[in-house]
Formats: sequence, structure tokens, C-alpha cells
Amino acid sequence: QVQLVESGGGLVQAGGSLRLSCAASGRTFSSNAMGWFRQGAGKEREFVATITWSGGLSQLADSVKGRFTISRDNAKNTVYLQMNSLKPEDTAVYYCATATSYYSMIGYYTREGPYDRWGQGTQVTVSS
Repeated sequence: QVQLVESGGGLVQAGGSLRLSCAASGRTFSSNAMGWFRQGAGKEREFVATITWSGGLSQLADSVKGRFTISRDNAKNTVYLQMNSLKPEDTAVYYCATATSYYSMIGYYTREGPYDRWGQGTQVTVSS
């Protein structure tokens, strides 16, 4: 199995930046894609970004396009979420997840279904 550890969360003022990291260990060769999701207080968990290990295909939620970037370092088995121009509405617990299922279309990885393992989450708080 794959284990995931997120880091990089914290408190930041609106307009600021944070970079989240998700380090994968264990059977990492079984992972086809990584995703970031978030859950604000009293809200359902929602998709933020996803990237495939092979080819580096990626997709971002409309709400974060132009502000967030997802990248990966295959050698380190680590995925990053660079978050710029943060807004109070970005406040949430951010989770990374890994998907062993393969889909040719990146859009499938915007749903929770394909993801097998989840990290413990990291809190991001954006103050106004």
C-alpha cells in the first residue's frame, strides 16, 4: 500500500502563498495519479487538482485556476500544490490522495472514486 504524508499548511493572510507537499511511500509504483482535495468547515470535500505520474497530465478546479499549480517530483515521489493569491474562501483542510486505477482521461481523476488512499490532511487558513 501507499502511505501519504501532507505538509506545508498554515495560517496566511489573503493574497499570500503557501506550498503544500505530499510525500508518498510504500508501493508507490502502483500509483497512477495524485490528487488534492479540500474540505471547508461545514462543506463537502471538493476537488482541487490532480496530476498523473506518467506524462504529468494535470487539471485544476475552476475556482483555483490561475492561482494554484500542481507539480510532481517523480524521483522524490512527492506532489506539490503551489497556492498563490490565497483567498479566505480557500480556508480548508487539504487532503492528498493516490489513485491506482488508470484512466486515459485526466477528468476521471477529478472525482473521489478513483482514489484509494488518503493522507491525514493539512489545515490551510487564510485570514482576511
